[in-house]
Amino acid sequence: MSISETAKEIAPPFIELLTVKQVAQALSLSLRFANTLVLTGQIRSIKIGRSRRVWVVDLRAFIQRQAELA
Repeated sequence: MSISETAKEIAPPFIELLTVKQVAQALSLSLRFANTLVLTGQIRSIKIGRSRRVWVVDLRAFIQRQAELA
């Protein structure tokens, strides 16, 4: 399953922002590790109130960078 398909399952098509929990699910990672990636800036995020959100495009960019390193 591609990241696009996973994102569609997690969030409706009109949703462009994901929670860190959704990012963790999309990448099959623990919530703690996904939080680490976000808080260290490896996955770009924005803060809305007390919550962090990740643009789908930034998640895709992170995946692309990881694929290039592999």
